[in-house]
Amino acid sequence: MPHSLVLNLIPQSPIYPEFLTGRHYHALFLTLISSVDKTLGDYLHSSNADKAFTLSPLQVQQHKHHHTLQFGHQKPIPAGTPCWWRISLLDDTLFSKLTPLWLNLNPKHPWHLGSADLYITSILGTPQSMQPWANACTYAQLYEQASDRDRTLNFTFATPVSFRQGEYDSILPVKECVFNSLLGRWNKYSGIELNNISFDSIYPSFVKIHTEVISNYDSKFIGCLGDISYRILGNVEPIAIKQINALADFALYTGVGRKTTMGMGITRRLSTIDSRSSNHKNYGRS
Repeated sequence: MPHSLVLNLIPQSPIYPEFLTGRHYHALFLTLISSVDKTLGDYLHSSNADKAFTLSPLQVQQHKHHHTLQFGHQKPIPAGTPCWWRISLLDDTLFSKLTPLWLNLNPKHPWHLGSADLYITSILGTPQSMQPWANACTYAQLYEQASDRDRTLNFTFATPVSFRQGEYDSILPVKECVFNSLLGRWNKYSGIELNNISFDSIYPSFVKIHTEVISNYDSKFIGCLGDISYRILGNVEPIAIKQINALADFALYTGVGRKTTMGMGITRRLSTIDSRSSNHKNYGRS
């Protein structure tokens, strides 16, 4: 069962930009894991395998349409600034391991992000009117609720997205990259394997993306940010449409592409109305 959790945090001292990076978010998450299961924390730290979680960058404001996320900070976040942080967990093992942490949350226990102490004041696990990044749904529900008629697939890349192709990275969100990324993680974690699925009928119908370069990784990370819509065209069986829609809905939890455990590739599907309104949004850094 995938979970999209939003942690509300209050820094007790300024968080400087050099600590607002994917590596430090990853370290904070492993600290949370290790606080309840050190063996699991050590395993996740040393493992190079695809990991069953994603992390967003730290957020300090609500965007008007809630779709984009801040992915870079040029100035320190002042002490006392309400922040939030999205963690998604793709299987029940991680969620169950962290349950004691959620149930016994101490809002006065400090957690460290770089040189700053943070208090976790609350955790959201279901949709809120002002916080649509929190959600939970079983894989069976995701599949059962997926439409077998909807041929429009609107996505927003809320943080920069890049895909590994052979020895190199590609920033172009071609259908094979996007949907194979979703399919691989779905088949690994859902227990509802989708076999013989074809993406030949999917074609881009709207693209509004641009390139971002982020230099706070070991090497520069280049990715695309923005909106893209795909259409399912031609004579396609309802079961195939349903499978593709299930993958599109799954994007909220798993993201796409590389470095999703360090804040990149955060993706969500938009309704048609949301997609139209998002054309007027701003992307960026603070």
